[in-house]
Amino acid sequence: MVLTRRDFLRSATVVSVGALAGTVAYGVAYERHQIDLVSRDVAVRGLPPALEGLRVGMITDVHHSSVVPADDIARAVSRLKDASPDIIVLGGDYVSFFDRQYAAPVAELLAPLANAPHGSFAVLGNHDDEREVPATLAARGFTMLKDQRTSLTVRGERLDIAGIRFWTRTPGEIAGVLKGTGGTTILIAHDPRRLVEAAALDVQLVLSGHTHGGQVIVPGLGAIAGRKFPVLAGFATRDNTSLFVSRGVGTVYVPIRINCPPDVAVLTLRTAPV
Repeated sequence: MVLTRRDFLRSATVVSVGALAGTVAYGVAYERHQIDLVSRDVAVRGLPPALEGLRVGMITDVHHSSVVPADDIARAVSRLKDASPDIIVLGGDYVSFFDRQYAAPVAELLAPLANAPHGSFAVLGNHDDEREVPATLAARGFTMLKDQRTSLTVRGERLDIAGIRFWTRTPGEIAGVLKGTGGTTILIAHDPRRLVEAAALDVQLVLSGHTHGGQVIVPGLGAIAGRKFPVLAGFATRDNTSLFVSRGVGTVYVPIRINCPPDVAVLTLRTAPV
């Protein structure tokens, strides 16, 4: 039997459509529920020897909603809690589209992460309201940093934790939040684009989310929606400032992840080589 060009193209189209449908189904039904635990060393400039090996746990972009079930969040929380980090950071976007009906439920789901040995700190993302979400998290033991900073003494060394809202963007605004910091400073900024301002202000480490790692990574094309960010997920540097971006736990707009599973992270601080 002779296969004509038209037959070949028709067959190829059917195969391609079938493969795409299978990939989408996998991303909706399976991959978006598979929580990775990312464990990695993060180089921090000028880190005092006493803070070498300090472990920071991070969970972000939970997006509790009708399409991000409590079971997914509970598994993510359990994985992070079982890793026993010294400090815990919540990176924002606890709900989607300011849907306050999920504010109390998501705070309850995250509650096991409160009261880490050296503190549990939270910032707001662009999907969070300014009142109910922070109030419910604070009521469960998290320190909310709404354009604020706090100083810790860890192993005899000072460690400053600063947190900014998504809408706090200008160098002057961020400098105001960081005023009075000394020694090692960690800036929790939902949006990784704040790396630019943090580097200009000589902040040692920035922890961010917001990108979802791209959420859908197309082979050969990458994440089309993520090109505006300095990095979609993982580690990056600018001048003397280090940045880590988590892929987050939930999804938004469409309940799918492709080539981009959700994660929680445990970051071990290490002295950056000179």
